[in-house]
Amino acid sequence: MLNAGSFKNSRRGLRRGLQGEAMQDYEKLGAFYLGKAVDGGTGAVTDELLLYDSSDLTTHAVIIGMTGSGKTGLGLGLIEEAAMDGIPVLAVDPKGDLANLLLTFPDLAPADFRPWVDESEATRGGITPDELAAQKAALWQKGLADWGQSGERIRTLREKADFAVYTPGSSAGRPISVLKGFDAPPPEVMDDADALRERVGGTVTGLLGLLGIDADPLRSREHVLLSTLLSHAWAEGRTLDMAGLIGGIQTPPFTQIGVMGVDAFYPPKDRFDLAMSLNNLLASPGFAVWTQGEPLDVGRFLFTPEGKPRVSIMNIAHLNDSERMFFVSMLLNATLSWMRTQSGTSSLRALLYMDEIAGFFPPNGNPPSKPPMLTLLKQARAFGLGVTLATQNPVDLDYKGLSNTGTWMIGRLQTDNDKARVLEALQGASAGQEAMSKAELDKLLSGLGKRVFLMHNIHDARPTLFTTRWTMSYLAGPITGSQIRKLAQGNAPRNAEVSAAPPTPTPAPGAAQTGSKPLLPPGITEVYVPTSETGVTYHPHLLAVANVRYSNLKARVEVSGTLPLAVEISDGPIAVNWADAAELAVGPSTLEQTPADGVTFAALPAPLLDAKNYPKWSKEAAKYVAASKPLTLWQDPASGVMSSPGETEGDFRARASHAGREARDAAVQKLRAKYASKVSTLQTRLERLQLKVGQQQAQAQQAQLQTAMSVGVGVLGALFGGGRRTTALRSGVSGVGRSMREGQDVQAAQAELMQVSQQLQDLQNQVQAEVDALGGVSGGELERVEIRAKAADVSIPLIALAWLPFVSENGALRAAWAGAEG
Repeated sequence: MLNAGSFKNSRRGLRRGLQGEAMQDYEKLGAFYLGKAVDGGTGAVTDELLLYDSSDLTTHAVIIGMTGSGKTGLGLGLIEEAAMDGIPVLAVDPKGDLANLLLTFPDLAPADFRPWVDESEATRGGITPDELAAQKAALWQKGLADWGQSGERIRTLREKADFAVYTPGSSAGRPISVLKGFDAPPPEVMDDADALRERVGGTVTGLLGLLGIDADPLRSREHVLLSTLLSHAWAEGRTLDMAGLIGGIQTPPFTQIGVMGVDAFYPPKDRFDLAMSLNNLLASPGFAVWTQGEPLDVGRFLFTPEGKPRVSIMNIAHLNDSERMFFVSMLLNATLSWMRTQSGTSSLRALLYMDEIAGFFPPNGNPPSKPPMLTLLKQARAFGLGVTLATQNPVDLDYKGLSNTGTWMIGRLQTDNDKARVLEALQGASAGQEAMSKAELDKLLSGLGKRVFLMHNIHDARPTLFTTRWTMSYLAGPITGSQIRKLAQGNAPRNAEVSAAPPTPTPAPGAAQTGSKPLLPPGITEVYVPTSETGVTYHPHLLAVANVRYSNLKARVEVSGTLPLAVEISDGPIAVNWADAAELAVGPSTLEQTPADGVTFAALPAPLLDAKNYPKWSKEAAKYVAASKPLTLWQDPASGVMSSPGETEGDFRARASHAGREARDAAVQKLRAKYASKVSTLQTRLERLQLKVGQQQAQAQQAQLQTAMSVGVGVLGALFGGGRRTTALRSGVSGVGRSMREGQDVQAAQAELMQVSQQLQDLQNQVQAEVDALGGVSGGELERVEIRAKAADVSIPLIALAWLPFVSENGALRAAWAGAEG
């Protein structure tokens, strides 16, 4: 938003650079600062800022432009603005350009630029790399200032969002475990037959593509068998890892496929060949990295564990074509699954940006990446997920699929064929609008310069010509694998996320290992935490499983749950200190009654051998849970939204932030509706005055029209569309006097124009006061709400000796059960 004072001085601010607080005010409206409007007649850049409404991205966007058109800069600017508005971004980067988003230097110091300058460029210029770095720093400082930005805005960008580069199939950045296991989709997908079919089909097609098998889902035996195996496992709620998939190929857990027996449909010998192909792929040394790293979890890509919005860049420049297709199809299907778990909204919740989409969304053929992309373009709007696609080859895109795209940003095109294809698409997308003729569009597209784009937005009355702003990120060119590794090592000013392990009991070595299971007296229940590792030693702990009910009418909470607590026992006077207990990340139903094979046991502390102690410990555990284990909730003071039981603080912060954005967008829509009639009336009067002035002084018509049109757009432009432009009101009003000449008729027209100008200014001030009162999106401190359980609402159905498995590594003990490490 633009406050009243800065609005009145905006002309001066444009000359000197709209720095600091003024730009922050704009961003509170959810408007993306993309650049400045360009005069279509003269090609001159005007002072009108182009502000793009973030909610317009829910109807998706496409950016088209040849190499050198400025397409990359526009895409980076769009992602920067999303991050400034607290909107997470999942970006697919086939070329390595998007990793430049990590090169943001608030101090704009030459030393920050030095590691990223091209030393060969310095050699060609006859200067040292240090001198080139100083030139780049000065260039970026000037470029930012010319576009109303500063190092402080860069600092704000880095504070508002986390940035990370992922490199599937490589350890250069953050690796992603794609082939460790094929997780069962959420219930929302399992309950939707079409969604489940798409998920299975995309996963299998991509996997077979890695083997060089171009499989038809209906005709290929390989595709049908693997699809049936996945469907069978997921129907049982099981994750099917690669070993399980290979085993399932050899010995399917079903006897028929369709009406035919498995062996008749796909003979064992042929199935063995397929299993060997997958095994060879899995065993390949270069392929091990596909099974390591973070899980393919879209929610994790979009938000940090603390709930901070994240820009996750999926760099796939190092992959071959089949690997790219496999990963992209897996990622898009995972995005679909995540999307279907979200609530409906009309506000922008997250942005999926894909650079160089050609090949993944072709007009002909049906690669595994195409079906999920089509589904996203058709359905994502309802969930607040915006999709933005970028390409330099428009003829390689499925334009029928892009009929669901509301915003087109077209830059300089390479061939007449490209231009003809775009013109055809624009003509079809302009139905119901004040559409330009094909000849007008052709003329504009033919005259586009570098960094100049024609934007067609279905939410605006007419197309807009604009030039892109200077990016906050330093554009170093495609980022190589070694440079990504440098970023990952912390040589660039980026946040490095460290996954914190969930609390687990501290292993107690106790006495020397006995090597065999100790004998227990009658009356003691013992259980074993399951493990899949070898070389395990069981260490004894006291386990109390508490059933707890939390109830609070004011917070509208009524929830019950199970709380497993494990604590070490000492031989001292106080055997149990429940304050030292840790929540055991193991479901009570998974506890085993017998130990694993080939394990050793640590000696038992004496108190655990006395059965009389256990009832006393059970009562103490119940008192401890009631007094010291409250249900912790969080409340956002700005919106009043409260977290749900079991919702992490990070997940709640993400939800509260989106709730604040929804409230803000609703308030803006309300302002639009409130003032729409008044704005329309004044615009009609302006149009009449334009004609009047034009008739009275044809020679000055162009200047007068420009003056009149610049008068009332300010924040009104940001609210009511027309390219989301804003310009200087004072510039328009003062321009009136300069544009008029002598003559009684002209003076009368000037007075009338000034009167309308004053009315627009009054309306502007009124709107601005209400805009200032809207506030920003939630994201501040949360209030902690603790709900304690009553003593009567806590019971201990299980108090037992629990054997927890640990392995020794480098002289230290490591927990050896699933869920013990993050």
